[in-house]
Amino acid sequence: MPEMRRLDTRDAGFSAELARLTAIEAAQDESVERAVEAILADVRSRGDAALLAHTRRLDGVDVQRVADLEIPRAALLAALEALPADTRDALSEAAERIRRYHERQSLGSWQYTEPDGTVLGQQITPLDRVGLYVPGGKAAYPSSVLMNALPAKVAGVPELVMTVPTPRGERNLLVLAAASLAGVDRVFALGGAQAIAALAYGTETVPAVDKIVGPGNAYVAAAKRRVFGTVGIDMVAGPSEILVICDGSTDPDWIAMDLFSQAEHDEDAQAILLSPDKAFIDAVAASIDRQLTQMPRRAVIAASLANRGALIEVRDLEEACEIANRIAPEHLELSVRDPERWRARIRHAGAIFMGRYSSEALGDYCAGPNHVLPTSRTARFSSPLGVYDFQKRSSLINVSSEGARTLGRLAARLAEGEGLPAHARAAQYRIG
Repeated sequence: MPEMRRLDTRDAGFSAELARLTAIEAAQDESVERAVEAILADVRSRGDAALLAHTRRLDGVDVQRVADLEIPRAALLAALEALPADTRDALSEAAERIRRYHERQSLGSWQYTEPDGTVLGQQITPLDRVGLYVPGGKAAYPSSVLMNALPAKVAGVPELVMTVPTPRGERNLLVLAAASLAGVDRVFALGGAQAIAALAYGTETVPAVDKIVGPGNAYVAAAKRRVFGTVGIDMVAGPSEILVICDGSTDPDWIAMDLFSQAEHDEDAQAILLSPDKAFIDAVAASIDRQLTQMPRRAVIAASLANRGALIEVRDLEEACEIANRIAPEHLELSVRDPERWRARIRHAGAIFMGRYSSEALGDYCAGPNHVLPTSRTARFSSPLGVYDFQKRSSLINVSSEGARTLGRLAARLAEGEGLPAHARAAQYRIG
């Protein structure tokens, strides 16, 4: 059974122990970085030829043309139709809920007219083309397709290009079905850093995009970091996280399983419980020991809980909220009697699940809000993926002749102060 840390905020050294527990390892694997740098340079210089070589070497797929790696839309629809009816219905309902939620996020253009006739405003336009990376092979996540593609389509992105590796030619029907439901325009059986390079730089067959979204392994994450600036990216996500604040009146089996739900992702995932009720913490610990034996991924869960998990006794729920803001978790469960009261105290969290019935797992698949969330304390300054990530804002400035006289004098004075005479002269010309 995992030896989870048992911490108490009253203990000397608690703050230092919490800092160690939540510390983020920023160092990058040098061998991964070197391999990714070489792949990116190769694809940028040789295009399709490099894609074919790396796909043959890494995925065991040998074709003569990159065009042969494109999966036609008819195949996506066939995958959807081939699903068992109950699975297809679940996927369709999840897609509808996600779409409906994101339709409420759309930003609109606006403008106003000043008394002198000058018109100022903001124009909202979608990105032209977005790339979506989807993991393949064993790590196949149709939910990620829906969560990344649907907000882009709601935003009005006209072309969405998806890449998904198909090791040894194995295609995941659920992923392809989700792409069909979400309205993905083109799909290529490409993976790894070479897929990121193709999306960022373009090749003879794969079009260059404006932004790349979607999760991936260490090579994909390193590639996204390197191409940022050439294209936009959503984020470079760290290990998954869950923080549960519980007043002690939720079934401890529920809480233990909620901790498992993130711990089962990988050994570096983080699962933490904060509660003022010591007896409840004891009950959760006992439930963890009992339920873990039944979990197919118990080795991963046990490693995660031992490495980065903790059961923390706090003085009260006020202190729990303060600690939650310090951790800024990806997922925060407020498993308490009056979640609205405590929500107002939370400033930093990717998603806040309120009440005993709001399991984090529901948010992963079908509640509606996006499951692409900031990790590694970045919820202090960033937000969940949404429609706004696929839109741009352009300022609108239409100065009237009367406005030019007022603004011209102001701009000229400030430009002269900055030592930029051409700026000043351009403004002065319009004073009349």
